[in-house]
Amino acid sequence: MPNETRWVVKIGSALLTSDGKGLDHRALARWADEMAELHHAGLEIVIVSSGAVAEGMSRLGWCRTPRDISALQAAAAIGQMGLMHAYETSFRARRICAAQVLLTHEDFASRQRYLNVQATLRKLVQMRAMAVINENDTVSTEEIRFGDNDMLAALVANMVAADRLVILTDQAGLLCGDPRTEPRAGLISEACVDDDALLGIAGGVAAAGSSAGGMLSKVKSARLFALSGGITTLACGHIDGVLGKIRSGVAVGTELRPGRQRLVETDRWLAGQLVTHGTIVLDAEAADAVVRRHRGVRPNGVLRVRGTFERDEVIEITDPHERVLAKGISNYSAREMSRIVDRWSASAHAAPPDQHVTELVNRGNIVLDFYNRRT
Repeated sequence: MPNETRWVVKIGSALLTSDGKGLDHRALARWADEMAELHHAGLEIVIVSSGAVAEGMSRLGWCRTPRDISALQAAAAIGQMGLMHAYETSFRARRICAAQVLLTHEDFASRQRYLNVQATLRKLVQMRAMAVINENDTVSTEEIRFGDNDMLAALVANMVAADRLVILTDQAGLLCGDPRTEPRAGLISEACVDDDALLGIAGGVAAAGSSAGGMLSKVKSARLFALSGGITTLACGHIDGVLGKIRSGVAVGTELRPGRQRLVETDRWLAGQLVTHGTIVLDAEAADAVVRRHRGVRPNGVLRVRGTFERDEVIEITDPHERVLAKGISNYSAREMSRIVDRWSASAHAAPPDQHVTELVNRGNIVLDFYNRRT
């Protein structure tokens, strides 16, 4: 690990909170000590932190999580003050400037906003500041939330071109079974993210977790980060000196290594789109052309156009069975695309189709969904 220069460290709410009583300041100070030591030794670190809602609930004296989304957002606004104050105080005492960055899905969906955030984070790293990133819960809607920040951490790791994503959790790592029903379930020390068995294993263990993310979201996040060739470590944050041990190459937790698939930066951005605005369903021949021959999407292969989307928005591309093959940026709105497909279908029965038909989605704006299309 000494050759690695940049990490993203994600700390979940289960670790940061003290049995529902707000932030565990002792634990946070201990992690700050570990990160400060690595920081002063030259490692660049970006933090993704949960805990705002839990801290807000503690400050408000709430014992139960409210179902009302606006109440949760209000709690996050209150709790974010305490969360950042704790980080700022901890890092200032260790001669490090802390910076707050609050993000939502829209910051990743818009290419321009993505590039703006990317430039800011790179500048903060260059300035040797410690960026502390959290989801902006006060404006996020339930439909497009990141979960327990696992996916946010992977997106940030891809954005800043990190070498490693360290996800600290209250579990030892990824176990081969649910410890509640399988007391002898062993720790998976190392695996490749291409192994589909990991999803089944993580899905079974996820039910035992107390956080919103669970192990399943952590494995999916590792898969997303692996598209840039990065390594993800899932480790217990209660282990003394856990970050230093990972840095030194000590076997801690579960190390999830990337598979064969690698994407360039723009394709990683497209692959990381959590929300799509519509779907185009292709026939078998057109689906094969997209996946195997790396072609764009033309109207002659489209069976159906679904959803309401505009030009330049991200849509899903599926096979006839509606299994997702790829994501792409549409050249047309849904209404325009439907008209083009209908016109082509009508003309194809009357005369030979035009060989120079326009592409609905350009090949350069398509990224294959490597994992879904295998199953």
